Amino acid sequence: MKQNIYDHLEFFRQYRKLRQTPYNYNHLLEQPAFKSLLPDLIHVQMLDIGCGMGEFAYYCIENGAKHVTAIDVSKNMLSIAQREHAHANIDYHLQALEDYHADPESFDCITSSLSLHYIADFNGVIENIARMLRPNALFIFSVEHPIATARKTIEDNWFYDENGNRSHYAVDHYHDEGQREETWFVDGVVKYHRSVSTIINTLIAHGLMIEKILEPIPSDEAMQQLPSLKNELRRPSFLFIKARK
Repeated sequence: MKQNIYDHLEFFRQYRKLRQTPYNYNHLLEQPAFKSLLPDLIHVQMLDIGCGMGEFAYYCIENGAKHVTAIDVSKNMLSIAQREHAHANIDYHLQALEDYHADPESFDCITSSLSLHYIADFNGVIENIARMLRPNALFIFSVEHPIATARKTIEDNWFYDENGNRSHYAVDHYHDEGQREETWFVDGVVKYHRSVSTIINTLIAHGLMIEKILEPIPSDEAMQQLPSLKNELRRPSFLFIKARK
C-alpha cells in the first residue's frame, strides 16, 4: 500500500492550515532536531524522501548542497514545492519511494522527514536506500516514535484523572507490528508501527552503522510558544536516526 493521505482534499486543507500557524511541532521541534543531525552540506548530492512542500530541500540548497532530488507521492505537496521553493538545483519528482530507483551509489546524503511510517515494506525501502548511498554517505530520518504508534485503538492514548489532568500515556501492543489506522483531521489515516529494535536492526542488516539516535526535548522557549510541547517531557513524539554506510 502506498499512502497518499496528503491528496485527500479535507486532510490537506487542515494540514496546510496547521503548518501555516506560527507555532507548531514541525517548526519548533521536528525540524530543529532534524537539521541538528545534518553534516556540512557543501557540495553534497542529496535525495529528500517525502519532500512535502519543499522547505527542507530549499534549506539544503541555501546551505551549500550541490543538488537535491526531492520526491513525494502527493500532487498537492509538490504543487506548492514547485511554486514556492523552486530552484535550479532542486529536481522535484511525483513518485512514491517504493517506485523510486536511482543508480547505485548516487547520493552523499539521503533524508526523510516523517514519511517512513507510511511505508508498508520498510525492509525493502531500506535495502534500496542503502544501495543508493555512496560509501561513507549518510541516511538521516525521522518517524513517529514507536511509543506513539503502538496502540491499536484510535482513541487518545492519554489517560486523565477525575480533574481532567493527564495522568499517564498508554503503550500497548508494542511488539505486534504492522498497520495502524488513526483519526488525524480525517478518519482512516494509515500508518505502520515498528519497534525500535526492528528499525535499528533493519538498518544494520543492510550495512548501515548507527551514529546517533535522537528523541528530541523541546527548548524552554519552544514550550513557552507552544505549551503542549511540555508533553514531550513525558513521552516522545518523534524518533530520529543518523546512520552511515
